Amino acid sequence: MNTVFKVALSLTLIMGSTLSFANEVNIYSYRQPFLIKPLFDAFTKQSGIEVNVVFAKKGLAERLVREGKNSPADLVFTVDIGRLNEVKEKGVVQAVSSSILTANIPTQYRDPDNQWFGLTTRTRSIYASKERVDLNKLQSYEDLANPEWKGRICTRSGKHPYNLALIASMIAHHGEAKTETWLNGVKDNLARRPQGNDRAQVKAIKEGVCDLSLGNNYYYGKMISNEEQSAWANAVHLTFPNQNNRGTHVNISGMALTKSAPNKENAIKLMEFLSQELAQQIYAEQNYEYPVNPNVAPSGLVQSWGEFKSDNLSLTTIAKLRKDAAKLVDKVAFDE
Repeated sequence: MNTVFKVALSLTLIMGSTLSFANEVNIYSYRQPFLIKPLFDAFTKQSGIEVNVVFAKKGLAERLVREGKNSPADLVFTVDIGRLNEVKEKGVVQAVSSSILTANIPTQYRDPDNQWFGLTTRTRSIYASKERVDLNKLQSYEDLANPEWKGRICTRSGKHPYNLALIASMIAHHGEAKTETWLNGVKDNLARRPQGNDRAQVKAIKEGVCDLSLGNNYYYGKMISNEEQSAWANAVHLTFPNQNNRGTHVNISGMALTKSAPNKENAIKLMEFLSQELAQQIYAEQNYEYPVNPNVAPSGLVQSWGEFKSDNLSLTTIAKLRKDAAKLVDKVAFDE
């Protein structure tokens, strides 16, 4: 396909055209292009099917609702169980029946109605100062509320999807009342008002602003691989909480087939490809995440962080409790 035609097709996607092409698959993605382009290049090389992507930071579910049956999108790519559940609740995706997907993706990481499927997993880890934290005193998420850590914790907003998912998991395990007490305890231990992203918290640990933070595991790999940020990563331990009981909280990146899907057959082929070994290896290497396919090993760097037990709580349960988690964040004025 020549460059002019690719540009023209991108414009038709952006404008919401109903055009579709027999050898194409069109994607709306919350995931940044550089993370997923190597996967699509490999798929095109293997299948001859071109992949076109429209990237956005927000609003894709609402866009699919507006476009309705005329949407050119075949697949939605996103991170966080909340966003995957959102497209299901808005009725803009459909079920996929595929023995390949069900064989490659464990039950825990796919929708019970087969309307979304996980691609990778990531832990919500605790980053701890190597110099100032005794890891023996930090075994669980629950420990973050202990008076030991008064004025020593940094975090991004409690309403960020990654934190909401963790809080929702706490509600599932402990109930709303105990989770409120815990969240109040964590707030009391904050070194500063919630701000920034996960990497900003590790930078603050390096600078002595705080000693602990919450962050997704893959940021550790990103910082180590970044010359300007490697000192931040080297200042902390990456820990996997709750290894003595339920296991560490995990979230996913995932995909869903749109209800309109003009290129449904091609889209399902891509979904199946992404669950198989080649794509899972590429994905894991590219972003320091864990493959969802249990037959594929993490990258060498990720393996060096050690094995861990993950919480087997249903992600569907977490999605259902996110609104309750958000209400608790407001109730305790966590971000204020």
